[in-house]
Amino acid sequence: MKDIRALTISNLSAGYRNRPVLRGLSLAPLEPGKVTALVGPNAAGKSTLLRSLAGLVPATGSIRLGDRDLNALGLAERAQHVAYMPQTLPQNAELSVLEGVIGALKASPLADFDGSGQQTRRRAVDVLDRLGILDLAMEGIGRLSGGQRQLASLAQAIVRAPQLLLLDEPTSALDLRHQLDVMTIVRELAREGRIVVVVLHDLTLAASWADHLVVLDRGAVAAEGSPEEALSPSILSAVYGVKARVERCSRGRLHIMVDGPASPTELRHANRTR
Repeated sequence: MKDIRALTISNLSAGYRNRPVLRGLSLAPLEPGKVTALVGPNAAGKSTLLRSLAGLVPATGSIRLGDRDLNALGLAERAQHVAYMPQTLPQNAELSVLEGVIGALKASPLADFDGSGQQTRRRAVDVLDRLGILDLAMEGIGRLSGGQRQLASLAQAIVRAPQLLLLDEPTSALDLRHQLDVMTIVRELAREGRIVVVVLHDLTLAASWADHLVVLDRGAVAAEGSPEEALSPSILSAVYGVKARVERCSRGRLHIMVDGPASPTELRHANRTR
């Protein structure tokens, strides 16, 4: 795919009617070829940040993909460069899985795609096969299980080979094996040269698969860096209110083990040392 320059986010504010969520948020440049995980407690602003990058939430500030100002683009033009996977597809959707992927591919014209019926179907089938759900192609989306809907949603997001891929909790309804399969594909997509930003609740999963990690708390950045840098016990105490250990297993992977709630004294100390 074409060279992709970094995603830079500066002084970003976003939210909903009468409810601001993000205020003046800035991040280090997010590089192609890497997976960035957004973590944090409920209502920290993770999904709002992802949706603002997709252009689905009104936002001010700067969002630049290389030299391209994403906030200056309309949704159709933005969709040529950015794909967003929501937490789930509607349960009452009447399209088949294959029709949903074909519809996503046709939603925004691509420079390297002529849009012929045969090419469209072949590309959609290839994506379903890559995700291991080709057998679901003719199933109605509304009849799928929660985990199957997430995989169908991921297929819709990646079929256009976006430069920036935004995934909102892609593993939340999946069993352990399918979590592994999805995160393996996410890593492969990044290695192909994309920028991948993914919201995850499982901190050990995020630490295992992300190159870069952003901890959000009440709409602000509490910590940012490699998983080892961002997931310190003091940050976990201050942001999540828990007493936790961050240790490496015998294979060198980070694991987060929660021992219990943080005491008021530990919380005060954690907030002083953030």
